[in-house]
Amino acid sequence: MNTPIRFGYKASSEQFGPSELVEFSVLAEEMGFDSVFLSDHFQPWMHDGGHAPAALPWLGAVGARTSRIVMGTSVLTPTFRYHPGVIAQAFATLGVMYPGRVILGVGTGEALNEVTLGLEWPPPPERFQRLKEAITLIQRLWDEDRVDFEGVFYSTSGATVYDRPAAATKVPIYIGASGPAATRLAGRMAGGYITTSGKAPELYSETLLPALADGLEKAGRRRDEIDTMIEVKVSYHSDYDTAMRKTRFWAPLALSPEEKMGIHDPIEMQRRASELPIERAASRFIVSTDPDEHVDRIAHYIDLGFRHLVFHDPGENQEEFLRTYGAEILPRLRARYGVEPANG
Repeated sequence: MNTPIRFGYKASSEQFGPSELVEFSVLAEEMGFDSVFLSDHFQPWMHDGGHAPAALPWLGAVGARTSRIVMGTSVLTPTFRYHPGVIAQAFATLGVMYPGRVILGVGTGEALNEVTLGLEWPPPPERFQRLKEAITLIQRLWDEDRVDFEGVFYSTSGATVYDRPAAATKVPIYIGASGPAATRLAGRMAGGYITTSGKAPELYSETLLPALADGLEKAGRRRDEIDTMIEVKVSYHSDYDTAMRKTRFWAPLALSPEEKMGIHDPIEMQRRASELPIERAASRFIVSTDPDEHVDRIAHYIDLGFRHLVFHDPGENQEEFLRTYGAEILPRLRARYGVEPANG
């Protein structure tokens, strides 16, 4: 394996407030995790007990409290609530302050976070084109001075991002995708690819990873030129019933695209998710009391070719998760794949 394997922590910004999430991220670094990612949502999927802190100030706070861990968005939408130029400036600033430690993960977005602000929600082809154009503009603003850009959706006139990191520590852009078109785009133009676990196995082996390879080939790029990241949903506890119950808050993840279509109200999303049986709520998670089973099931994704695994636990006690996973699971994974321990 030429590409090093990394293990990260998904800070549940829909489930906890910003100050708690900062403390969890500090602990993640202490326990040997390599990275921390959070989503940038305007609203959570669950109204009761839900949170939605803004990612940009939060990343600045985490950077100030940590020294080693890589941090980023998984994901942020740079096409509706934000002009791409604003995101280019914000992440360039973070890159200057924390060189080599910042990742901009982007995606096409969800109606839940945009429609409530009075923004129209276009069909998938337009959302895809907006994302492609936004990435192009962000990269130009990071590489050039006085950028005149006239796209279909965005424009700039003599725009300059004055504070940007050196070329050696330029912020990489990762594209989050669950379908072949955006996955192929990641292969063509991104520094990383992000997807999520717990779906049909053939989706990864027969659709997504071949699409990524196709994009890389079309751009004349090697596989080791892109980071392959997957959010792995895990619920680990010594008591199986507890491990199952922990997944209830994240039941919206188990709703099908058809069941979620057109919903932009967390109260309605919560109502639909609450009707799911616990077995379905837990279906996206690796639920087990056995650390070796966790390692074996996580290894499936590594063996597929993913090299950056970001673990998302659904429970209220994140400190317990971080300490337990850091002590029990990460050492087993590192031993299995010959990965050097992170420097805490």
